[in-house]
Amino acid sequence: MEIRATKRNKKSQVTGNVGLYFVCYRLSLHGWNAMPTSRNARGIDIIAYNTDCTKTISFQVKTLSNRSPVPLGKSLERLMGDFWIIVNDVNKVPCVFVMTPEEIKERAHRGEKDGIVSYWLQPRAYEIDDFREKWERIGQP
Repeated sequence: MEIRATKRNKKSQVTGNVGLYFVCYRLSLHGWNAMPTSRNARGIDIIAYNTDCTKTISFQVKTLSNRSPVPLGKSLERLMGDFWIIVNDVNKVPCVFVMTPEEIKERAHRGEKDGIVSYWLQPRAYEIDDFREKWERIGQP
């Protein structure tokens, strides 16, 4: 069976990669050893650890090419990672929002179309100063 990526899927994957490696870069600047996990696998996107491997932390990264809602899926039960990093405007000047899964759940918007439920995080729910560029929320390595 041959799987073909559409132009849109390729662009989406590249956008995701930009955000993923941007977050690794920023974590590294803060003293963390940051490593992406396997792409397109369900789970966390980045594992970071301190230099003596006594502290580890995991991240879910959502990358957007502009100011858009963040898709969260059909359920909020399995939000993974210690922190969620939302990177928007990645094609211009990336802006980062650092949140916990609990904060994502509290602010999620539930949508329903044709009987199908989906959850989204609207920009007004994450684009606030409490989360904007708040790398210090992660803590020191």
